[in-house]
Amino acid sequence: MIVFDLECLNGHTFEGWFEDKKDLDSQQEQGILQCPVCETTSVEQKLSLISIKTSSAPSNQVQQAQQATQEVLAEFTEKITEYVEKNFEDVGTSFTKEALKMHYGAAEHRNIRGTTTKEEEKVLTKEGVPVVKIPITKKEDEDLN
Repeated sequence: MIVFDLECLNGHTFEGWFEDKKDLDSQQEQGILQCPVCETTSVEQKLSLISIKTSSAPSNQVQQAQQATQEVLAEFTEKITEYVEKNFEDVGTSFTKEALKMHYGAAEHRNIRGTTTKEEEKVLTKEGVPVVKIPITKKEDEDLN
């Protein structure tokens, strides 16, 4: 199928769908092609606007969009990390022990952060302790080993 822009003798413009150019010509010759507004059969093909796409433009736009997305995500991650570092006490590997103490009322509730093993995560889940895992990225001047 192909779409042609058409115009009647009275200046009405519209689109027509055809199998090919021959189909358009055939319908014009037979007088069955009509303007949908005034129903005249004096209809001619009109020049259509065209667009030429180059192979480099879309990929360049996609790359720019991906780079912008990565920059936004990096900034967002940095802000979350800063917030957690400023507002949560670092209890390190004692996270599970401290979280369970608070959960059962043996310690005062406070914001804590730290690390857990997979087994400790299972224990916390089983005990009903609400935990949110946030991956914290290593800073350039920080050595985690």
